[in-house]
Amino acid sequence: MNDLPQAPRFKNLIGPSFILLGLGLGSGELILWPYLTSNWGMGIIWGAILGVTFQFFINMEIERYALARGESVFVGFARKMKILPFWFIFSTFICWIWPGIIATSARLLGEVFGITNFNLLGIGLLVLIGLILTVGKSLYKTVEKISTLLIIIGVPAIFLLTFYLTKRSDVLDLFNGAINLGFFPEGLPIAVFLAAFAFAGAGGNLNLAQSFYVKEKGYGMGKYGGKFAKFEINNENLLKFKKWWRVINIEHLLIFWFGGILTICLLSLLAYSTVFGLSNLPTGVGFLIQESIVISTKLGNIIGTFFLMIGGLMLFNTQLTVLDATSRIMTENLQILDKSKSFSKIYYPFLWIQIIFGIIIFSLNLGQPLLLLTISAVLNALAMFVHIGLTLNLNMKELEKEIRPNWFRIIMILIAFLFFGYFSFRTIAGIF
Repeated sequence: MNDLPQAPRFKNLIGPSFILLGLGLGSGELILWPYLTSNWGMGIIWGAILGVTFQFFINMEIERYALARGESVFVGFARKMKILPFWFIFSTFICWIWPGIIATSARLLGEVFGITNFNLLGIGLLVLIGLILTVGKSLYKTVEKISTLLIIIGVPAIFLLTFYLTKRSDVLDLFNGAINLGFFPEGLPIAVFLAAFAFAGAGGNLNLAQSFYVKEKGYGMGKYGGKFAKFEINNENLLKFKKWWRVINIEHLLIFWFGGILTICLLSLLAYSTVFGLSNLPTGVGFLIQESIVISTKLGNIIGTFFLMIGGLMLFNTQLTVLDATSRIMTENLQILDKSKSFSKIYYPFLWIQIIFGIIIFSLNLGQPLLLLTISAVLNALAMFVHIGLTLNLNMKELEKEIRPNWFRIIMILIAFLFFGYFSFRTIAGIF
């Protein structure tokens, strides 16, 4: 038994949630939810708020295990069922080889720099990401700094644009949509809604990567080097755990939950205010280009170009954090199966294999951003259905009763589990 270390002050804890927020900023926040509201209105924004809320509770249960045991949830899963590392390697790879995020980034940055070969630009951006992650002295610090910088610049910029371009009636539509729980407009494909719901936040197995960041920062029992560790259940350690639990909940609530909802609502409101109802609205992610045209008309070409630039860079950062997180997930699970393999000898091959598959998809001219994002998100929703159930089971069976989730959190996790299960299987049934 080891003693649980003292929890730090809140200001010294900020960090991991920026990465998880960065994982979602490109896919759900910048693309899918604005796409839905620009085509079907603000009445469905309740789905985004519910999706981020579900992911908040899901992420906290993942963090709970890492705090209490000092290891990633993947190690805990494998201890219960030895076949699970194979599942997480397969499901992570098959869900994230579709380069929809970077395809959209290439589309926006191509507009800025006058590059018309978006597939070639997408390939170049993928290679650039690979080089950044390969030569970075510290992977975590590299990803964290880039994510934090873009969020600090991007979110205020989006807020200012939305403030200048929205009308009071648009804001009222946003508030009405937020409480319009269950509204589902006619003609909205269920697969696209599920894709946006799954990507309201990180999505898929990426949520599980939160346990890496908790472990690597040395939070809780992660202080003991990422090895399995337990603390004695006594009054002193329970008080420490409660303090840890309080400060990480506040950190995640403010940065991931509030930051995620604020960003989704602002970007969706901006899309709704600028292009909703236009008769010539382009299909797919072309609505973002149309947004920039409207912004340029009202505020000048420089501002319209800035919108495309910041959007393209945020998407680039999202793809970077996704490739880092997926490579880490697959590396961790392969190391569980074969402890003789070092991190670097697994991480970088997984990273570049994903990049190569993305290049192949671009080379075959299959890089339609919205289609790729929808495929990826639907697969990730099914992956979430699986890991939500596994995480709740792990915490209820392996953690001491004093530090298990309370009834309210159990209910929220079960609702999320049933929600993702229902929509996943309904989508699959619709395909076949």
